[in-house]
Amino acid sequence: MSDGELRLVVADDHPIWRDAVERDLAAAGLVVVGAAGDGDKAVRVCTATRPDVLVCDLQMPGRSGVEVTRAVVPLGVKVLVLSASGEQADVLEAVKAGATGYLLKSASAPELVDAVRRTAAGEAVFTSGLAGLVLGEYRRTESDAGAPRLTDRETEVLRLVAKGLTAKQVAERLSLSHRTVENHVQNALTTLQLHNRVQLVRYAVDKGLVTE
Repeated sequence: MSDGELRLVVADDHPIWRDAVERDLAAAGLVVVGAAGDGDKAVRVCTATRPDVLVCDLQMPGRSGVEVTRAVVPLGVKVLVLSASGEQADVLEAVKAGATGYLLKSASAPELVDAVRRTAAGEAVFTSGLAGLVLGEYRRTESDAGAPRLTDRETEVLRLVAKGLTAKQVAERLSLSHRTVENHVQNALTTLQLHNRVQLVRYAVDKGLVTE
């Protein structure tokens, strides 16, 4: 997908900041199809426009960024949180809600644009230092909950997904149908009690199924 085909929505309750983010994205050739100054409008705009990525603040009137994330991820919208907070609790809550990435507002315009592109591609994107917080929490949670087991085929699919292969590529590699691969991914998410593919990849890396 080219930059011109990437469709974005920006949600932040500070108009000056929101406008600046929109300008930075547009200057890089990305298409902003909507904007919102509160959480409720963010959900409405995403529902109407179905963007590839929602760039969303955490603290907004109405629904919070976390609540917005929970609402739009099932629509197929990837969420990049852009927040002033680097607190561990905020980062973990956003990721558990389904956010693909978390960037601090101190990030430069090139860093923001790169994060949006990587988020659209399904990569886990975090401001330096925050990824370790997320991975550490997954390790602790998994230790508390015991070690769930995947089937051999689910593990095989997970290893390839974690290496960056698309579902179509995995299907071709393993001589499976696209639907079967998607079913294995969903079963792995359910078994491991994870929320999205980003968390699934982090699990695979932590378990040594693939090296970063």
